[in-house]
Amino acid sequence: MDTRTPLATIVVAVDGPSGSGKSSVSREVARRLGLRYLDTGAMYRAMTWWMLHNGVEVGDAAAVAAAADKPDVVSGTDPSGPTVTVDGVDVAVPIRGPEVTGSVSAVSAVPEVRARLVAMQRAVIGSGGIVVEGRDIGTVVAPDAALKVYLTASEAARAARRNAESDDPATDVGATQADLARRDALDSGRATAPLTMAADGVLVDTTEMDRDEVVDHLLALVAGVAEIGSVGGAAASVAARSEAAAPRTAGEALR
Repeated sequence: MDTRTPLATIVVAVDGPSGSGKSSVSREVARRLGLRYLDTGAMYRAMTWWMLHNGVEVGDAAAVAAAADKPDVVSGTDPSGPTVTVDGVDVAVPIRGPEVTGSVSAVSAVPEVRARLVAMQRAVIGSGGIVVEGRDIGTVVAPDAALKVYLTASEAARAARRNAESDDPATDVGATQADLARRDALDSGRATAPLTMAADGVLVDTTEMDRDEVVDHLLALVAGVAEIGSVGGAAASVAARSEAAAPRTAGEALR
């Protein structure tokens, strides 16, 4: 008896620290399989942007908690063009700025913020058919996900990837690595939903892998738990393609 999950209802949870490749990999896996995609990190960034934009002291957990139910955060699920808005305003660009990046861990640690956004994320997930990426998907948001992947990489590799994305060529990789270490400590050390791998998760170290190699690896993992042919024909050859995939020497960068 085949106990695999129909692709139409599958939930693929992808967790991991910044720079491990969650966003680019999750989007591409969702796109190739014809699934929806949810970037939960963008939702926390959007909440942080609203707090900063409205003068809430992000270092004051009580003030953040009191305002957590005010912004209307909406995240699109099209992997070819994901969107995020706050009160109807497109914030996809400003939420990636240094001010939000420096404050998002503090805002994300507030239990009231997490409770509200987790409820919203579960509503988006609904009956499945989605790839969800973040830091607590396999452990908190979707603990019953058919596949839970934890992407990681060395601090040096993650810092180099972050710098490669930067518009400032003078960005110091050492400073980037220190900031990643700071965020890792905050995210893994918080009392509510810390960053950690699910007990039944699959660890994937992307340090020596490019994006295409990681995507192929995740597609093979999905093929092991899903009925690939259950949604049209778009994903019918995923298992065979993934198993036969050859290593690449110059694939697209991870982020």
